[in-house]
Amino acid sequence: MTRPRPSSPGPSTPASESDLPGLRGRGFALLIAATAIGLCGFAAVLPLVPLWATRGGVGEFGAGTTTAVFMLTTVLTQLGMPWLLDRGAYRWAFPVGSLILGLPTPLFAATTDLGPLIAVSAVRGIGFGMVTVAGTALAARLVPRAQVGRATGLYGLAVGLPQVVILPGGVAVALAVGFGPVFWATGATGVVAAVLASGIWFADGGRNRPALRSAPTTGTPASNAGDPRGLALWMALASPLLMMLIVAIGASTIVTFLAIPFERAAWLVGAALALYALSVVIGRWTAGALYDRHGRTVLLMPAMVSGSLGMGLVTAAMWTDAGTGQPGVSTVALILGGSALFGLGFGSVQNDTVTIMLDRAGASGQGRASAVWNIGYDAGTGAGAMGLGLLIQLLGYGPAFAVTAVALLALVPLTLRTGVRRPESAVHR
Repeated sequence: MTRPRPSSPGPSTPASESDLPGLRGRGFALLIAATAIGLCGFAAVLPLVPLWATRGGVGEFGAGTTTAVFMLTTVLTQLGMPWLLDRGAYRWAFPVGSLILGLPTPLFAATTDLGPLIAVSAVRGIGFGMVTVAGTALAARLVPRAQVGRATGLYGLAVGLPQVVILPGGVAVALAVGFGPVFWATGATGVVAAVLASGIWFADGGRNRPALRSAPTTGTPASNAGDPRGLALWMALASPLLMMLIVAIGASTIVTFLAIPFERAAWLVGAALALYALSVVIGRWTAGALYDRHGRTVLLMPAMVSGSLGMGLVTAAMWTDAGTGQPGVSTVALILGGSALFGLGFGSVQNDTVTIMLDRAGASGQGRASAVWNIGYDAGTGAGAMGLGLLIQLLGYGPAFAVTAVALLALVPLTLRTGVRRPESAVHR
């Protein structure tokens, strides 16, 4: 379902693509900086709110509900984002979304009651939905076609690298000095990100402005007319969407519930989340670089196998030692090794599925592809938080984690039928 593109700028190449500053432009740099800073608030708060909710006496299901509601409003917002982006929202969606994500965060510190925590989470989800769809689409629109793999990889680095420190650091700081300072600090990141994102329109002498309008930045009018739409588009995106959905459920399982049974071993939780976040970054960047170099997705099946194996190792640890206090040496090894293996697979699947979706949707469908990919990511995160919370209360940690591991393993055969190869003219040399 790939479409041939001209190999070099010429009469058939739209000026909007040939003139784009690309990876080295100031506009793309501002996008990366705004993403890295703004999503610090997401990374720090994601495992903290469920833990904070348990201080108020709710069980795992109630704690998971805070994440599930956050992701529900995220997904509902993402459903409307393609319509907004087609009407010029590329200019303002990221900065406005950053403010909505960041400004309400300090309100978490006011109470541990479940109702207010859910309400604040719901509002923040709207901002997160705006930021994620706009950011993913801009990562592809601000660069020429031959740089899309690395652009989405760099965008993944901006999302993931701060999490290496923030994801475990937020939990550690909150347990050491209190939850309030973390909520206030992460809330401020949304304001800083909004300021940075507002400059993309003006960067590089205005050369990014075609990318921030509704008109496509790549392809010719004829090729755009052949892009899939409606049911054909959904069919083209179905298999990568399913993979993104299931691996996101696995990620939510680790991020949301790892800290609760091992709260008294905070050092282990911090180390596991750091290894997980670092591995996600490595996996995503590697997949993006290989996609540009070889012109095809090469890590999809190995990544799914790695994710399945990693979740299996964490499951083994949960089955034997969850909630027992201080874990043994074997449990530590299983959790650390499993978190790293799952993170590598999750990062690679992230980048390969988003590049597959962007390619299959075509130049005119980048906003829709971004929305569908982010819906898979965030719906999976929300479903994992609520569904696994319920399973944990009914069955225990080991069986609940095992369900996720089996679901990941079942998707391995699907990777043989899902992939994309670009024409040689678009391959990075």
